[in-house]
Amino acid sequence: QVQLVESGGGLVQAGGSLRLSCAASGRTFSSYPMGWFRQAPGKEREFVAAISWSGGSTYYADSVKGRFTISRNNAKNTVYLQMNSLKPEDTAGYYCAARDRGTSYYTSIWEYDYWGQGTQVTVSS
Repeated sequence: QVQLVESGGGLVQAGGSLRLSCAASGRTFSSYPMGWFRQAPGKEREFVAAISWSGGSTYYADSVKGRFTISRNNAKNTVYLQMNSLKPEDTAGYYCAARDRGTSYYTSIWEYDYWGQGTQVTVSS
């Protein structure tokens, strides 16, 4: 079993930055592809960014490409989401997810096995 705990959310003005962290339990974190998703009120959960187990491959939703960066530190069992140039439309609950197999990155919610409880990001205009 893997437990994921997100942190780093908060209220920020448009144009600002935040860094989200997702701390994972479990000895095999370094073998897990990871992803970040977000969900705004009344909307479906959507893909934001993903990273392979090694960190060598990453992928982003078009809406965040060039503004967000996903990274991981396997020694610390942590994955990060650096968010720059934030916009009001980035306001959502942000969730990290882990998949317990695979060598690539994954973009569908159905491809992940474990989820965190989420952290709220609110961007004011």
